[in-house]
Amino acid sequence: MRKMLAAVSRVLSGASQKPRHGFAMLPSLVSISRLKQSSQLGLPKCWDYSYSLKTRQASRVLVASRNFANDATFEIKKCDLHRLEEGPPVTTVLTREDGLKYYRMMQTVRRMELKADQLYKQKIIRGFCHLCDGQEACCVGLEAGINPTDHLITAYRAHGFTFTRGLSVREILAELTGRKGGCAKGKGGSMHMYAKNFYGGNGIVGAQVPLGAGIALACKYNGKDEVCLTLYGDGAANQGQIFEAYNMAALWKLPCIFICENNRYGMGTSVERAAASTDYYKRGDFIPGLRVDGMDILCVREATKFAAAYCRSGKGPILMELQTYRYHGHSMSDPGVSYRTREEIQEVRSKSDPIMLLKDRMVNSNLASVEELKEIDVEVRKEIEDAAQFATADPEPPLEELGYHIYSSDPPFEVRGANQWIKFKSVS
Repeated sequence: MRKMLAAVSRVLSGASQKPRHGFAMLPSLVSISRLKQSSQLGLPKCWDYSYSLKTRQASRVLVASRNFANDATFEIKKCDLHRLEEGPPVTTVLTREDGLKYYRMMQTVRRMELKADQLYKQKIIRGFCHLCDGQEACCVGLEAGINPTDHLITAYRAHGFTFTRGLSVREILAELTGRKGGCAKGKGGSMHMYAKNFYGGNGIVGAQVPLGAGIALACKYNGKDEVCLTLYGDGAANQGQIFEAYNMAALWKLPCIFICENNRYGMGTSVERAAASTDYYKRGDFIPGLRVDGMDILCVREATKFAAAYCRSGKGPILMELQTYRYHGHSMSDPGVSYRTREEIQEVRSKSDPIMLLKDRMVNSNLASVEELKEIDVEVRKEIEDAAQFATADPEPPLEELGYHIYSSDPPFEVRGANQWIKFKSVS
């Protein structure tokens, strides 16, 4: 008891010292470090929570009192070009506002995917599930380079794009768990999520590419100044339907950005073993292309802006290859270490992680502080936990709604079930 009282006395005396550097009512760093030791000193757990809360409040005061830069200029990696005389810029400006937004979005996608991993291992999420952690710079960077009115279609590794296109984490996780509050009412699952100007999530390898060319055709036919981002993986890049889509898009000069997300492995096969040429940005032959550092959100953003401007100018389609990396296996049934080493994965995490790269840039350029970014991390974790609770508590859709939403605006009609005697009502 004597030790405990002495510890309390030291903490209080440290907190009541005369404020320095003009930070009034801010506990000293010494007192904060002592607070962390309260559990070791035998103090009640409520003291831990109270002091943790005060520390976070003090951190907010510290952040608010700092003078951050409004923007900073960064050098970015030069893109490799095909049939282009010039490409995206090699320097770009990042504002503090955009930097914080990109950081929050990438952290949200990362935490959401890790939560999906946890729910899958608990057998709350079932069926196919393909995670995109490690590839956050792709989905966030692409969205930063286009307009909300532009269009996007992708393959089955779609959770990140579903979020950046405007759906909430709650709707995405609820769809993964097959609940009524999901973005497809619990009937689509991991590979079939949709939002405004976002066409999924498609389960058939490569089949979304001709559909993307069709969306671009609709943009041109309707005379709208819009483009369609059509994504596929390196594993799908050798399919014939992709080259057919290239040909039609080039013939009709469609505003389509074909994007190959090259994460180096098609399922468990490395690109070197699957493709005679791994220069995917040259695969369009007669279509111009560029190869982009897909782990750098600023590279992805600037390349996307360049490609979108190219398409909007009426020159036709363009091809982008994003060199990226996934930390998880191909799907949740793939441990991801039978065809690559743990050391390889760790090396990418330590040297090229997209969130780490953005964080270092912002902190080193005085666009943000470590404390401020940690506060965002805490908020993101809470958002994910709240969404996960909803996704596990929300009810599943009832059986009688099995035939709902076949059409968007048709009057109700009957749908035959597994045999002629079973009927389901379809309501739009």
